[in-house]
Amino acid sequence: MSNTDVSPDNEVIERSAREPAVFAMLFDRHAKSVYRYVAQRLGDHVADDVMSETFLVAFERRSAYDVSVSDARPWLLGIATRLMRKHARVEAVAWKGLSADMAAQIVPDFIEQAGSRIDAERLSRRLGTALRRLSDGDRDTLLLYAWGDLDYASIAAAMQVPVGTVRSRLNRARRQLRRAAGITTLEQETDHGRIDTAPQHS
Repeated sequence: MSNTDVSPDNEVIERSAREPAVFAMLFDRHAKSVYRYVAQRLGDHVADDVMSETFLVAFERRSAYDVSVSDARPWLLGIATRLMRKHARVEAVAWKGLSADMAAQIVPDFIEQAGSRIDAERLSRRLGTALRRLSDGDRDTLLLYAWGDLDYASIAAAMQVPVGTVRSRLNRARRQLRRAAGITTLEQETDHGRIDTAPQHS
């Protein structure tokens, strides 16, 4: 299989049962995405190790992959998410230094509500505290959405839970973060499963 092979991920995984070396195609396609997601949560100093372990675990478990799913990225991010739980203490420290820019990725209307950069930095610290207090499931779901850039169905696959559970966790987590930041919005779901937020009008 060449570097220009355009076979979907599921076909690559199936073929890797006979030709293990082709599994490297998944690394070439998704390593940057996995690294970026882990680095945002744990920092660059841990991301390399978790990314490498993610692909090692994926290779060892490739026979259990659902070959009806063409895109392996949700599966890989799910593995990375579970591996990161071993680094809970590192992540808790990272939340203390949550930047305003990163907070805005998690709560899109955050900067608009903050009013100024100083206010944004102050609110980001409050959001960091709120993130630490979320349950593992709620926090993982929220960050797979915000930083993993997955839709509801993909998060459900990554977390191995029903889509309804994803929806409940995401809505609950966002409500808690908005409450911590003093933000009031009306949430509406779009047809493609991503949340569209609009300010409430009094």
